[in-house]
Amino acid sequence: MKQKILIVEDEFIVANDLRIMLEKAGYKVCGIAPSVVKALELITTKEPDWILLDIFLQGDKTGIDLAGQLTGMGIPFIYISANTNQGILEAAKATLPYGFLVKPFREKDLMVMLDIARYRHEQNLKYNQPSQPSLHTQIEHIAEKQEPVADRLKQISAALHPVVPFDFLWITKSNPRTSTKDINMVRLADGKFSLIDNQSLLKAMNVSVRDFKTWNNSAINANGKSIFNGYDFRKLRMESPWTQALSDHYQLESALITEVERAGEWFQFVFFNQLSDLYTKVHTGIINQFSKSLEIIVDKVVYGKDPVSGTPLPASNIIEKPVITRVSDPENTQDFNGITGNSKLLHAAFKKLELVAPDDTSVLILGESGTGKEKIAQTIHKLSPRKNKPLVTVNCAALPLTLIESELFGHEKGSFTGANDKRIGKFEQADGGSIFLDEIGELPLEAQVKLLRVLQEKEIERLGGNYTKKINVRIITATNRNLEKEVAEGRFRLDLYYRLNVFPIELPALRDRKEDIPLLVDHFIAKYGKKGSSGVTQISDAALNELQDYDWPGNIRELEHLIERTMLLTEGDTITHIELPGAASANHFSSEDHFKVKTMEEMERDHILNVLKMCKGKVFGAGGAAEILNIPSTTLNSKIKKLGIKFEFVK
Repeated sequence: MKQKILIVEDEFIVANDLRIMLEKAGYKVCGIAPSVVKALELITTKEPDWILLDIFLQGDKTGIDLAGQLTGMGIPFIYISANTNQGILEAAKATLPYGFLVKPFREKDLMVMLDIARYRHEQNLKYNQPSQPSLHTQIEHIAEKQEPVADRLKQISAALHPVVPFDFLWITKSNPRTSTKDINMVRLADGKFSLIDNQSLLKAMNVSVRDFKTWNNSAINANGKSIFNGYDFRKLRMESPWTQALSDHYQLESALITEVERAGEWFQFVFFNQLSDLYTKVHTGIINQFSKSLEIIVDKVVYGKDPVSGTPLPASNIIEKPVITRVSDPENTQDFNGITGNSKLLHAAFKKLELVAPDDTSVLILGESGTGKEKIAQTIHKLSPRKNKPLVTVNCAALPLTLIESELFGHEKGSFTGANDKRIGKFEQADGGSIFLDEIGELPLEAQVKLLRVLQEKEIERLGGNYTKKINVRIITATNRNLEKEVAEGRFRLDLYYRLNVFPIELPALRDRKEDIPLLVDHFIAKYGKKGSSGVTQISDAALNELQDYDWPGNIRELEHLIERTMLLTEGDTITHIELPGAASANHFSSEDHFKVKTMEEMERDHILNVLKMCKGKVFGAGGAAEILNIPSTTLNSKIKKLGIKFEFVK
């Protein structure tokens, strides 16, 4: 039976081209809708199997608004949009689409994306994965944590920011009006969030309590509007002296306002941003979709009880000290194939792992460096029917740019200078087993094309060869990069991302599972106590408090190395003090420092760009950039392409 597809697109030419392509490929197009209202009518009468959904449509509502309803109905959909900036991709991701097609596109692109989407949908049905948006699940989990309000609000801000970017968030009770429990969350220069009580905020802004009471005696009167850019924001400043004071101090230029009703009382969420004309109806759609999440924030975090003290917590007295929980019952300790932890986030990852391990589905492991991605990959292989076959691990970041194809797919003798013998590539070595491609986000675009072919065709071709070879390999990948951002910036193929992202497993950062720190510390003390001459057998609560106060940018790997080092330096059997790194931590820089901590990639790009400018764009030869940098010109050309350096920048 032909699958029925509804096209939701307000440009008739684009919609008609889509219809022709789909009908040619054997699909049945059951309608074309230019707006959300018309789309809902056709969904009711035509009952489509799939929906191709544009983001910006006729009327007040966007594809983001409709996507939330489609998720609830269980109807799979693919976005089609000309806009692939980071904000749009994050917003799209939050609604759990099965694909994202960028206009303009070829007929082949559409068919490949539909093929990938159908496969992902089948896998989701097979594993019965929940259709609830991941952002809501994440906020729900954070709200239930037994941690201080301040910590939970910071985590919630970090979860909200990618889909609704803000530099200042103000949460207040608007009716009946009170400002005694206002939440003021500011985004720092390093990207982290800080909770500021009213007293500290007034002091920083040099505003008197008397002025504050006068200016803040009423909530913002939005008059039914939600988006305030340009003229609307300037008008809002004139009507609200408190908004004017905030925007002057934090250089705020736009606002997004929404209200939540709880038991007859109204609460206002005001998202401010330093960019003008930032907020669009896409952001309104996101906020509307996640209204339940905002209700949870109000009920369980802002106006709930502090789990540490068990009493309502005024914003001015928020305690930022983590709670220490020691594991007293060994039977409750979770050790999942060598992975230690009891947190809900980790158990969610374990559950996914158990579901997918027995199958051949591609798995994408997401998480920061040091969270244990390789351990998860090994466990997936160990629990699979392929456990008696090889698991081949490849660090994509360590592959030489000129030898990537040879390393992965092999080469024939004489295929290039220096190829004196035939080489069997990593994929061929893993035939019958699994291959783990670590740091997949580092793979250059040329290699991504070949990897996509392997995923689709299940075959490889050695470099210099004239035949293809079928292979039976399960592919497990991992990355610490934000692949959506890489896609948005043109460094990662969108079709490959959706092909790899069939079954993602997200590993939480250690700062998000601090309840596991006591358990991990005990584990590492036991581990290194057996190996070395140290007599350490325990850690004091004071030292454990120090560990819980730290943010752990290096995650579990950093904790393990720190415990090992501390044990060697400790006299006696108890660790009483921890020498933590980060005296000059990045989060000590304020916005007034005019300092931005750069990533290694940003530093490399800036350095190459400066050398190219000095050489007036000359890459190779005497006095060229390659000679000055002391690297081969081919390597430099690859880096220039990977880092997105274009000729117009070299001036």
